[in-house]
Amino acid sequence: MIAEDTVPCFGAGVKFRFDKVRGAWVLLAPERLFQPDETAVEILKLIDGVCAIGAIADTLAARFAAPRDLIAADVVTVLQDLADKGVIRQ
Repeated sequence: MIAEDTVPCFGAGVKFRFDKVRGAWVLLAPERLFQPDETAVEILKLIDGVCAIGAIADTLAARFAAPRDLIAADVVTVLQDLADKGVIRQ
């Protein structure tokens, strides 16, 4: 279960990059491709295997001048969904 003290990282073989052909950010996984929405892209850009989810939420709340509790809930929801798909590991 993803929590604020979880340090997320990309799963084995997963790459997060900008696809020039599609003109969008994509997650490339073995035999799968995910095209995350704008919210997920901002979250995924901050995954470095060092920062916990709470720190990611703090950064995004400050960047977008949004309530931290709402941002944290969105971050946890997005990352839990990706973890369930095997894209993110903890």
